[in-house]
Amino acid sequence: MTSIKNECYDVATVLVTFNSGDVISDCIAHLEKTLESTVQQLVIVDNASSDQTRPWLRKNHKRLKASFHRLDIIYNASNLGFTHAVNQGLKIHHGKHVLLLNPDVFVQPDTLNILLAVLKEHPRIGVIAPQLRYPDQRIQPSCRRFPDFKDVLLEVTGLSRLPLPLKTWKMTEFDHNTSRDVEQPQGAFLLTRAGVISKVGLLDERFFMFFSDVDWCQRIIEAGWRIYFFAGTYIIHQKGSSIYRHRASMIVSSHRSFYDYLNKYRKAGTNLVYIILTSLTWLRLLYLALSEPVNVTLMKQQSYK
Repeated sequence: MTSIKNECYDVATVLVTFNSGDVISDCIAHLEKTLESTVQQLVIVDNASSDQTRPWLRKNHKRLKASFHRLDIIYNASNLGFTHAVNQGLKIHHGKHVLLLNPDVFVQPDTLNILLAVLKEHPRIGVIAPQLRYPDQRIQPSCRRFPDFKDVLLEVTGLSRLPLPLKTWKMTEFDHNTSRDVEQPQGAFLLTRAGVISKVGLLDERFFMFFSDVDWCQRIIEAGWRIYFFAGTYIIHQKGSSIYRHRASMIVSSHRSFYDYLNKYRKAGTNLVYIILTSLTWLRLLYLALSEPVNVTLMKQQSYK
């Protein structure tokens, strides 16, 4: 590995893989098409994939090293969690900007250049995210508010599926056709400034997988930065094929992280509400555990301490 002293790239992309063999080739191929307009470092952190991800990375290592201005690949011996892997990448980045990218995302050739121009024009924007689309070009809802206890109640009771006249954390009233400040864009593609990371710090590893990006966005806004959704460019998002292969475990993981997030940010005087909603959440998890096979090891790994 060459020294990174005095090196600085337009964008350092941090890409975490876990059994991503079905999408990694297309993801990186699309990222390579952006190299004409940006100088990039690519950091790949593999969380002990057991499919074709690692063989593909090793086979294509020489080509990737020649394509990108700097390439770093970390092979973890075990699955240390998505959040930990992201932080491994953030610790060795050397970019003016950092892109947190999921392997099921296909970046369009001009997307990075367009978003970098917006950041240059608006220095208080700390994080920017583009419009997400499904492979058939339909717009994919990707922005949410920070959740509160009301949202937990709606989720665990199933009422969130009803057309209620409420402004909930899922922002169902937003059509994603206009650019605006938001609280938390989906973590599949988050472009930020290196200065934001220096001020706010790394992701909170008490969140094994889900809600670490939500927590990070909240800390960024609390530090005085804006988070911006820009509808003037888009990416294609395949919606996490590795997650859907373990749907039951991921639902449990998501619910538990929801609970942990509120545990971290709950306000004084809400203890009774907190106890009630905590009980409802665990009843929901018990139902999921009984109705579908759940990876108990994963649940233990994600315990918020």
